This record gives sequence, C-alpha cells and structure tokens, in this order.
Amino acid sequence: MHFADFAAGSIGGALGVFVGYPLDTVKVRLQTQRHYKGVWHCVRSTYKTERLSGFFKGVSMPVSTVSVSSSVAFGTYRNCLQCIQQCRYGSGDARPAKLDFFLSGLAAGFAQVVVMSPADVVKVRLQTQTQPEHAVQGSTANMKVKYQGPLHCMATIIREEGVFGLYRGAHAMMLKDGPSFATFFLTYNIFCEWLTPAGQKQPEWSGVLLAGGCAGMCAWGLATPMDVIKARLQADGLGKRRYSGVVNCITESARQEGARVFFKGLGLNCARAFPVNMVVFATYEMVLRLIR
Repeated sequence: MHFADFAAGSIGGALGVFVGYPLDTVKVRLQTQRHYKGVWHCVRSTYKTERLSGFFKGVSMPVSTVSVSSSVAFGTYRNCLQCIQQCRYGSGDARPAKLDFFLSGLAAGFAQVVVMSPADVVKVRLQTQTQPEHAVQGSTANMKVKYQGPLHCMATIIREEGVFGLYRGAHAMMLKDGPSFATFFLTYNIFCEWLTPAGQKQPEWSGVLLAGGCAGMCAWGLATPMDVIKARLQADGLGKRRYSGVVNCITESARQEGARVFFKGLGLNCARAFPVNMVVFATYEMVLRLIR
C-alpha cells in the first residue's frame, strides 16, 4: 500500500483551501441566493456588509477536514491505480492506461464524499448566512443569526435534522465528485505526459504547476452543474425547506431560472481551480519526492 500519497494529499489539500476559499464563498452565494446580480456585485456586497472576514466564513471547518478528505482522495487514487495495474498487467509497476487513471479517480471521488460531506454542509450553511460577524453579539441582531460558528452549526443541524442532515446533498456530491475527480486525475496525467521532456520520467516544476491548474479547470468545468444542485440542497435548511431531493432540485431550479442556472459560478470555479490546483499538485509532488 502507498502511504506517502495519504500524507502528500493531506498537506496539498490543506494549502489549497487557503488559496481558493474567498472565491469559493462568492461562488456558493451566487449559486444559492438570487439577489446578487453578478460576481462583482456579490464581492462588493459581501465586503460592504461583512468586510474581509465575510469571505472566510466557515473556513475553519474545511481547513480541519480537507486535509483528511484530500488524504483519502489521493491515497485512494494511488492505491486503486496500483490494484488495477496488478489485476490487469500482473505488476504494479506497469504503465497505466488512461482508463486506469479515470477509474482510480472515480473511486477517489466517491471515497472522499463520506469524509467531506458533513464539513461541506457546515461550510455552505455558514457561507450563505450573510449577517455580519458582529451581529452575533447584538441583542436584536442575534435573533437573525442561526449559526454562531462551525461547531454550533453542526450541533444545530444534528438537533433539527438528525445526523443525516450532515449528509444532505451527499447524492449530488457523489454525482459531482465521482466524474470530476476521474477527469481531474486523468487530465493531470495527460498534461504531465505531454509536458515531460524527452528522456525524463516526470515534468519540470513548471509542467507540474501547469498540469495541476489545467486539470482543476477541466474538472470544475464538468462539475459545476451538479455543484449548483449540491450547494442548493446543502443550504436548504437556513429557512423554509424548498427541495425534496436531487431530481426535485434540478427540475425546480430549471423551471424557475432556466437552464443557465446550472452554470452559475462556472467562471469563478475555473478561475479558482487553476491557482488552487497548482498549489495542491505542486505540494503533493514535492512532499512525495521528499518522502521517497
């Protein structure tokens, strides 16, 4: 079993959170709340109402859990790839086919949902709670703030919706993360192969950065429609419940806002994915090389 990939994925994922979190907050608000006219309107409104801290609402939860989920994803990917190679070729050292990368990435996407879903629900609930932080301390405004932090949010969800409330939107998350992680790892390996100089086994660091950024953009381009559904299902608890499930959320969203609703946040996702996954893969490869 490859244990180094668990450690490298953990460190890379945690660093990636800090790089992309502000844009992630804007993306979630655009996907779940209709009163924003666009990206810059959301950015200006968030800063005006909540200042800089508004862009980092709920960040402590993903920082503490993304390292675990990223560890699961990268570790699952590498070990599944080894198992597939041994089953198909009789050796874990044989060169994998593109289908091998795709299937291993698919397994990695499904595996990390189990770990990531509760933290993602808490993150989305806090991101879509738009009252300024100081309102929590006010006697009158306090009545408007439902969640006062990650732990309070988690406890409130469990009390009101049960433990399975932390897995609300998990089916949509699996439909998003399975194919997107498969595309993610496949695209990364294709770009690494293209960018590896003749006579070498791996690309230079500039190639790793470019491959990681492009892989992230391709994965999020595919994932955005289901990411909208996932975010809406996860946020569906701050107020009156609107959706009964994945299919209902898809049909109601399309009926009320048209097909373009499924591409809300697409530009932001791609813009965020490039620098985030440059950091993730560069850190991942660096830690692997240090360990080995």
